[in-house]
Amino acid sequence: MSKIALVDDDRNILTSVSMTLEAEGFEVETYNDGQSALDAFNKRMPDMAVLDIKMPRMDGMDLLQRLRQKTSMPVIFLTSKDDEIDEVLGLRMGADDYVKKPFSQRLLVERIRALLRRQDAISGDAVEVTEETKIMVRGELTMDPLRHAVKWKGQDVSLTVTEFLLLQALAQRPGFVKSRDQLMDVAYDDQVYVDDRTIDSHIKRLRKKMRMADNEFSAIETLYGIGYRYNEE
Repeated sequence: MSKIALVDDDRNILTSVSMTLEAEGFEVETYNDGQSALDAFNKRMPDMAVLDIKMPRMDGMDLLQRLRQKTSMPVIFLTSKDDEIDEVLGLRMGADDYVKKPFSQRLLVERIRALLRRQDAISGDAVEVTEETKIMVRGELTMDPLRHAVKWKGQDVSLTVTEFLLLQALAQRPGFVKSRDQLMDVAYDDQVYVDDRTIDSHIKRLRKKMRMADNEFSAIETLYGIGYRYNEE
């Protein structure tokens, strides 16, 4: 049973969404501010977090920033219809997805399941070793899907589920271009709609993390109007 942390200062959302998730077979813990959630996470980390952006004591952005210092667990943001800037910032900081308020609870459940499936696919010990799951070495890059481990020039790089899948898709065929639509297919299930900006934000975040390991990292090339390409260094 996957444990989902739901963090929102709207008690109606906490009550209704937690009831829906529990009916779907999830274990749910609710928090009405970021600080309370962080205190609990320091004792036991959930399998996934669904965070509101605007909250008292500690908002969703601050909570995400602190979480990304210690975990790559999937994170979904809940945003209002006027929070487009916050959506982009959240994705750049390492959120895996976002859902706009007011939202369909069925849509939220599907996005949670999609992220958990992707997490299982790249971290499960019992996964069959295939071209997609065996250790991949591309120049200075080493990726181990079964352990969700990435190294660049021997240095560990911590990636979210979405970032890992995007890097894996690009690095599998160095020199070949992946369009944004192709990368969307890799990172998201068919029923989950995302726009170009979402993929671009994940790629920017991915580059930033790789450059923390090597400030001269330039293996991911942007082809404007076309997509992205991994160039083996």
